[in-house]
Amino acid sequence: MNRLKLVLPAPEYKEEIMEYKKEFIENGDSMDGTAGLRNAETFEDWYDAFLHNLKEETVKEGLVPSTTYMAMSTKDNRLIGMIDIRHRLNDYLLNFGGHIGYSVRKSERRQGYATEMLALGLIECAKMNIRKVLITCDKDNIASAKTIRNNGAKLENEVQEGDRVTQRYWVTLDK
Repeated sequence: MNRLKLVLPAPEYKEEIMEYKKEFIENGDSMDGTAGLRNAETFEDWYDAFLHNLKEETVKEGLVPSTTYMAMSTKDNRLIGMIDIRHRLNDYLLNFGGHIGYSVRKSERRQGYATEMLALGLIECAKMNIRKVLITCDKDNIASAKTIRNNGAKLENEVQEGDRVTQRYWVTLDK
C-alpha cells in the first residue's frame, strides 16, 4: 500500500488537476470526491472553494467542512484520483453521501488504486478523530462496493430515493 500518497491541492498542481478534470469530462464520468471540480469555471475558482471547504466558518451554506486530497503516484507523481473527507455528516450525507467520496481517473482504473486511496483516506479520518466512518455507493456500482468492503466496511442497509438505491457501509476505526 505505498503506490499512492495523499497530497493537499496547491497552485503548483494546477496543470495536473485540470488535466484530471478534462479526462473525466471527455469520458462522461462522474467526478466524486473532487469538491465540485467539474463545475468550477477555473482552477482558481475551484481552489478558492477547496480552501473555504476546510473550515466550518468558511464552508458554503448547506455544505459541511471537508478536506479534499489528491492521490498521487509515489512512482511518478501522476494524479491518479481524488478523495474528499467530510468532517461531519448532515442529513443528506447520513442517508446518501457518507463521510468519503472518491474517484479514480479512467486510465488508471482496475489496478486497485481505489482500495488503496480509501485505505489512506481512512487513516486521515482517524487523524481527524472520525472513528465511525460512513461510506456509500450506488447499488449498481459493484466496483465501488468491492472497494468499500475491501477496507473492512460492513453494509448496514440500502436507501431508495426514486429509482436510485444507495448502499450504506460503516467502518469503525481503532483508537
